[in-house]
Amino acid sequence: MIEQLWQEAQNKRKQRKNKIYDTDTEECYLCHADTIPVIRFSAYREMPFINAAFSTRFGGISQGALGELNLGFSRGDTVETVEKNYEIFCRAIHVNMDNLVLSDQIHDTKVSYVTKKDACNGILRKKLQGVDGIYTDQKGICLATSYADCVPLFFVDPVRRIIASSHSGWRGTVGKIGAKTVAAMERKFCSKREDLIAVIGPSICQECYEVSSDVIAAFENAYSEEQMAQISFCSDPERQKYQLDLWAANYLQLIEAGLFPQHIHVAGICTCCNDKLLFSHRASKGRRGNLNGFLCLT
Repeated sequence: MIEQLWQEAQNKRKQRKNKIYDTDTEECYLCHADTIPVIRFSAYREMPFINAAFSTRFGGISQGALGELNLGFSRGDTVETVEKNYEIFCRAIHVNMDNLVLSDQIHDTKVSYVTKKDACNGILRKKLQGVDGIYTDQKGICLATSYADCVPLFFVDPVRRIIASSHSGWRGTVGKIGAKTVAAMERKFCSKREDLIAVIGPSICQECYEVSSDVIAAFENAYSEEQMAQISFCSDPERQKYQLDLWAANYLQLIEAGLFPQHIHVAGICTCCNDKLLFSHRASKGRRGNLNGFLCLT
């Protein structure tokens, strides 16, 4: 069943025609670890010092609208159930739960450097407050960020061995949290932008993401007229509704930040199109669990 859902997701990805980024290649793939389905990223496949993984709906013990692998503590699950889900998934990807760093994302653009002192250390619910981007140079620390339509941004500096993970909803994309994450890595560790390998992970696609004119107005203040032509179009003039491409917006933002085009990888898997495989806030009208992205220096 899971393989069938994944194939459907890949077919939908291939049907999309993108002008500014290429999703013809398989940027992410599904594998199984201890019977748990795990999404991995091709960009990091040949980096033995990187452990990057993304969860699906499957493999945990949650039930109902949260079934099966809800990784969010605020979705209505018991604490014990969520903790067990983390335990199951972390064991499958060979990550020590005590080394997880969980940020309390608020759709802002604050980026923080994290160390062992920020990790759970036996208290899984410990979170950094008001932080949407985290980065580290410490081995074993696992950056864990939550999603259910918003855009996961993962960064690896393979030269200096620095990693970062940022949560970019529409507000974060307007505020250019991706570029701010890159700048933070550069300031603290002298990361060179041309070295960074970025992944724009599974999230809502343009076809599924209808927004109002006030959202578009916010983007128009942050992106040029030429860029806006590539990331949005009016789908319903009477209702003043637009289709917004967060993948393209983040891609253009990272190009502007100095990353090489060939180093920016768009997964092309939509959470909303594939809500039987992944949690989607929009598809479920808010009745859903949380997905997580995990990024670790081994």
